[in-house]
Amino acid sequence: MKEEVTLNRKEQNRLVVMNQIEGRKLTVDKAAPLLELSPRHVWRLLTAYRKEGASALTHGNRGRKPVNTIEEDLRRQVVELAEDKYYGFNQQHFTEKLADKEGISLSRSTVRRILLARGIRSPFFYCGLNSIVTGKSPVSVKTV
Repeated sequence: MKEEVTLNRKEQNRLVVMNQIEGRKLTVDKAAPLLELSPRHVWRLLTAYRKEGASALTHGNRGRKPVNTIEEDLRRQVVELAEDKYYGFNQQHFTEKLADKEGISLSRSTVRRILLARGIRSPFFYCGLNSIVTGKSPVSVKTV
């Protein structure tokens, strides 16, 4: 039973060139510039293609979850803390409180990305600019 492989455009182009090399219509030296690879790398691809077929031309990590992915439970916990216990904290202060009080060690940019994905912006975004321009202090209002 043959495994079904999905190839993107770049991999399809590689497959066509590999078939031309196999059919002796193209040499490795002439195929290298077409694929924008060195001849050595074309030989490596050709060897893998002969062993594994078209699946050798796909990226090895395709379909795998990245190792640096933040789990959904942790994302949910960060959002809940931002909306309840630490409501009104800016992202930098919130990140520090997560590390100190909650034992959740994430970078500020990761916390920012998680909150923005859920539509939660830093309080400065809403009222900080206005207070700088008008000289009035910002008022924090929690809406439910």
